[in-house]
Amino acid sequence: MKKLMALVAMTMALSGNVLAHGDKPKHGGVVSTSNDMSFELVNKDGKATVYVNDHGKPVDTTGATGKLTVLNGTEKTEVSLEPAGSNILASKDDAKLAKGSKAIAALTFADKKTVNVRFSVK
Repeated sequence: MKKLMALVAMTMALSGNVLAHGDKPKHGGVVSTSNDMSFELVNKDGKATVYVNDHGKPVDTTGATGKLTVLNGTEKTEVSLEPAGSNILASKDDAKLAKGSKAIAALTFADKKTVNVRFSVK
């Protein structure tokens, strides 16, 4: 029974990697998945940039809006995210992303589809 449970656990762990598309950072940030899409959060000169892809293909962010909430210990920072390219949302204000920060991006696309995605900054 223990061997069967170990096999089931290993199969689930491997299939989870497949479901996450195995996306790796393309822009030096951290990648997270939500709603079958991948999001990469990048800290550029204190500003937050989020790249959006669906199965490796860029997702149009024209008309999208968002908010990034960053938690650094007890400090909480919120910045707006606006379209900044074909599949990019970026902040104009300092997001205060630091190693160990937790971040939650709440995004609304032009078609009114909403997505919440969580990041752990490394």
